[in-house]
Amino acid sequence: MSAVPTFGGVAFDCPDPGALAGFYRSLLEWDEPKIAPDNHWATLVDPRGGVRLEFQRVADYRAPEWPSPDKPQQAHLDLDVPDLEAAHQRILGLGAKLLDDSPETFRVYADPVGHPFCLCAC
Repeated sequence: MSAVPTFGGVAFDCPDPGALAGFYRSLLEWDEPKIAPDNHWATLVDPRGGVRLEFQRVADYRAPEWPSPDKPQQAHLDLDVPDLEAAHQRILGLGAKLLDDSPETFRVYADPVGHPFCLCAC
């Protein structure tokens, strides 16, 4: 047995784990999330294998602000897309908010509770 860990997933703090998991499920077109009975935790699993996205309820959740040194983003996802414009229109329809479209090869968005992420056509 190896002492080297493998990458399992990323957990996001949020006010409603089921709702945020639903946003990312629609965005990535993954299978339905597994949601704890009391909605304190939700898990999305990449159906092709690999990482999990996990969501945990946090009382008094405060969203990061981008860009802001007062409430930094701390981490964000980079999601690769072949057609940046088509993906842009799609995710706005899912509830994402555009934060920055000035770079030529990627755009910065916020999910419905404020976590920043990028669509990259790099």
